[in-house]
Amino acid sequence: MDFLKRLGIQADNAGTSTGNNTLFTDNAPRIDSFSPIDGAKIGSVYSTTREEYETVITAAQDAFKTWRMMPAPQRGEIVRQIGEALRRHKDDLGRLVSLEMGKIYQEGLGEVQEMIDICDFAVGLSRQLYGLSMHSERPEHRMYEQYHPLGVVGVISAFNFPVAVWSWNAMIAAVCGDTIVWKPSEKTPLCAVACQNIIQDVLKENNLPEGIFNMINGDRQVGEWMTTDKRVPLISATGSIRMGKQVAQVVAARLGKSLLELGGNNAIIVTPQADIEMAVRATVFGAVGTAGQRCTSTRRLIVHESIFEQVKDRLVAIYKNISIGSPLEEGTLVGPLIDKQAVDAMQNALNQLRESGGEVVYGGEVLDGEPYASGTYVRPAICVAENHYQIVQDETFAPILYLIRYSELDEAIAYHNGVVQGLSSAIFTLNLREAERFLSHVGSDCGIANVNIGTSGAEIGGAFGGEKETGGGRESGSDAWKVYMRRQTNTINWGSSLPLAQGIRFDV
Repeated sequence: MDFLKRLGIQADNAGTSTGNNTLFTDNAPRIDSFSPIDGAKIGSVYSTTREEYETVITAAQDAFKTWRMMPAPQRGEIVRQIGEALRRHKDDLGRLVSLEMGKIYQEGLGEVQEMIDICDFAVGLSRQLYGLSMHSERPEHRMYEQYHPLGVVGVISAFNFPVAVWSWNAMIAAVCGDTIVWKPSEKTPLCAVACQNIIQDVLKENNLPEGIFNMINGDRQVGEWMTTDKRVPLISATGSIRMGKQVAQVVAARLGKSLLELGGNNAIIVTPQADIEMAVRATVFGAVGTAGQRCTSTRRLIVHESIFEQVKDRLVAIYKNISIGSPLEEGTLVGPLIDKQAVDAMQNALNQLRESGGEVVYGGEVLDGEPYASGTYVRPAICVAENHYQIVQDETFAPILYLIRYSELDEAIAYHNGVVQGLSSAIFTLNLREAERFLSHVGSDCGIANVNIGTSGAEIGGAFGGEKETGGGRESGSDAWKVYMRRQTNTINWGSSLPLAQGIRFDV
């Protein structure tokens, strides 16, 4: 495949290096990457050895000494060049995301565009790492706050957004003066290798050390090397709640910092005063996009009883016409799940729903025969359920949409908030009071709350993250940059006396 070669990846049995894109051990275990489209092997990467890990961390520490001394706008210029390189490789990298992860090509392109957008955002941010000046209570004193780089930032990313979420962290951390060590998902390592290849070319052109952006590959053990490492002051981890709880405990035990983006169980409330067609369209995109494998996927649709049947029937009619197939083919809206384990998880969830008393009103079956021979294609499911069912309370990473009836808005909000996750949320209504109630302190308890748009498709300019067991982290826009820096309060005495705060007298 020519596009793989342009990204510096040798297909099939070729091993791809790890670490700084130059390190590998021939006898190290390999991680094979298989496309969920047809089950074919795309390529392999070497799993990082402990010795290589030490080399990578040392390189990141050494590079930090150089990188932190560059003025932030100059660091921003390097990130600008990375953004330009990503623009040149957008089509190829978007195709690789689709091939390795399974999302449709348009979504693959959109993910690369997110990387480009965050580079643009970070360039502007490089001139806006503002502190704060304060008046001192002591005469001839000045107080202010400033932010300094943290050091080495560890990033653990998930398969569903194999490049974008890493870039949210990496590009912001880079302009803040940090160096980055990235552990991508074992299911999508080639996307990470391609990004490393693109970035290392930019660093070489600017005579900068390779260790500013680093990558390690491997299983849970490799990730644990980083989470337990005191040389890595911040761990940003995206994944399941179970994984996040483990990372949080390990990092906290060494008094490190963690930024967690974990599970979502996102809901849309549809009131009788909604634009129903708009609500249905947003629900379909949120529920079946990326085959339901987004952390922001719409999993629950809480619909007023007076319009419940109308909404359900409209959804079923649309689902019947959704095209399912190869994500690389134009016109496909739903590609495969990442692997057969994800398919099994979906089937188990539907069985639990039935056992709880719920109903699958459409879809849910595993597709077979050509072009579905890989066994990773499913028909998105629409179900009628109650919010208290355990399977509705859990997050299943698959295209399952639970329809739940409500009678009063406060009841709907209670259903909405009645899960342990708190990532993204939405209400569809043309009633100002309903909208404002949903956005108020008695409304959505999520980190993201929308009116008349769905739960998916967040812009990079806003801080992205959630509450409760979603982890409380914030990435991407707004002032999320502050987590990648250490905060320092400074006081300068420019006078000739030494007064103390609070009027304390201590004469010697």
